[in-house]
Amino acid sequence: MPEIIAERSIYCPYCGETIKILIDLSVLPQQYTEDCQVCCRPIVFSVELDLNDELSITAHTEDEAL
Repeated sequence: MPEIIAERSIYCPYCGETIKILIDLSVLPQQYTEDCQVCCRPIVFSVELDLNDELSITAHTEDEAL
């Protein structure tokens, strides 16, 4: 059975702490906002598959341009 939820560690773009996030792999590409578990500021995540079918995750602040 294919993996539907993936857990990854990322760095918060605000406080720099490492946090764990869960990603729903059934909907790709996707963009969503989740609060940092440490500093509670909103992180915008962009999730997609790269050219090698590897999961690509970018995390940025709300005011950063895409």
